[in-house]
Amino acid sequence: MAFKVLVVDDSSFYRRRVKDILNEDRSLEVVGEAANGREAVEKVKSLRPDVVTMDVEMPLMDGIEAVKRIMAECPVSIIMFSSLTHEGAKATLDALEAGAVDFLPKRFEDIAKDRSDAATLLRTKVRLLARRAPVASLRPRPSPRPASLLKKAPPAPAKPARPMPSNAPKSTFVRSSTLLSGSQDAAEPVVVSQVQRSGKRYRCLAIGASTGGPVALQKVLTHLPARFPFPIFLVQHMPGTFTHAFAERLNQHCQIQVKEAEHGEVVQAGCAYLAPGGKQMEVEKRAGHAYIVIKEVNASDIGYKPSVDITFNSLSQIYGGDTLAVILTGMGADGREGCRTLKSLGAKVWAQDKDSSVVYGMPQAVTVDRLAEVNIDINDIGECIKTEMS
Repeated sequence: MAFKVLVVDDSSFYRRRVKDILNEDRSLEVVGEAANGREAVEKVKSLRPDVVTMDVEMPLMDGIEAVKRIMAECPVSIIMFSSLTHEGAKATLDALEAGAVDFLPKRFEDIAKDRSDAATLLRTKVRLLARRAPVASLRPRPSPRPASLLKKAPPAPAKPARPMPSNAPKSTFVRSSTLLSGSQDAAEPVVVSQVQRSGKRYRCLAIGASTGGPVALQKVLTHLPARFPFPIFLVQHMPGTFTHAFAERLNQHCQIQVKEAEHGEVVQAGCAYLAPGGKQMEVEKRAGHAYIVIKEVNASDIGYKPSVDITFNSLSQIYGGDTLAVILTGMGADGREGCRTLKSLGAKVWAQDKDSSVVYGMPQAVTVDRLAEVNIDINDIGECIKTEMS
């Protein structure tokens, strides 16, 4: 049975274009179209699609309001199509905060130089998101998770019941699986809700994320205190026109300072540095101080700009094993090799758990290779970081 997709855009030409691309995949079927947000809300209710592709700017009801209505009335995984402008970035971040799980540039030439590659990426993202239930948005949980330490999860569902938003998926343990291939692996993650302070020495926190990362990062960073004692390095797969707006939004919501990293600035404790989109962020040490280095890298063998691996590898040379590395939701395996290097030097590696990940790709990669010590629900990672690094 094919996964059902609803395509929403006020341009009939663009709807037809997206429909033709998606229908090339036998596992996907475009079951309906909508020309505005109001129509989209009604068709989601009647057609019950697995995924919705949504434009931002539309008449009668825009994409942001439509996402809010859909997530409140009939939750589903939503991918936004956005223009790569500052205003487009702000609107897309609004949509993600409202409950959308991912976004793509509306111009296919901004996704990839080869249009066939762009079409393949669109189909892949839709297929991955169709395989899971929609993840809860940024609305807080009604009450905190129980304060017990969970041991290794058994084959059957083992997480204690806790209140969740009505639109959130039921929290159960599922054996790790490879989302791209559908195959199962032998590694069963250790899922915890809290950690006990290990007493390990730290000098920095490093976090990598991709699909679903903007919401996940906000959930983590808002838990950290203003006087957080270490610098924080953030790598989120995101276009260059988006990272400045994203850093500003995080800074408004967080007690810590969050900024888009700038070339040559001295690293300060309590500040989170977001890697600029389209470039690579490294850290170097000169005259006893750590400095941010931003590089333009055009090498074709580097698939991600920014790359978690590149940043994490540079951190290994400055901070070595005095690092807590956290891999959040995302497609692919970026961060695995950087975590491998850090782990070999004594660093700790944590990963987001499958149930709370939009795509359990990057977290799975470090879990399957036994680099991640534990898997943690996104709602608990911030408090776990506070406990471990206090």
